Amino acid sequence: MNIFHIATATDWAAAKSAGEYTTSTRGRSLAEEGFIHASRREQVAGVFASFYADSEEPLVLLTIDTEQLTVPWSEDPVGNDTYPHLYGPLAVGAVTAVEPLDRGGPTPS
Repeated sequence: MNIFHIATATDWAAAKSAGEYTTSTRGRSLAEEGFIHASRREQVAGVFASFYADSEEPLVLLTIDTEQLTVPWSEDPVGNDTYPHLYGPLAVGAVTAVEPLDRGGPTPS
């Protein structure tokens, strides 16, 4: 199964050097939040609009293969929906695609 995470290009570049990604969400680390926020494909546009649309930094959309994760993950209730959360650092090898995001946000697939 694929899940998705919006990252700054800077955070992703640092993760590639370190071998793992530890940003939970914009401005918050895994250590601060306790998990890394992710979304299902149909949730990406809403997450982008709510939390990243005003970002001045270059953004990328990470596609994460849950079969390649080395940490636990689960779909947790958030409001009236559920969202995937990763409970540990994201291994760079579990990311199967990286797409740039522009001011218009992700394109639906």
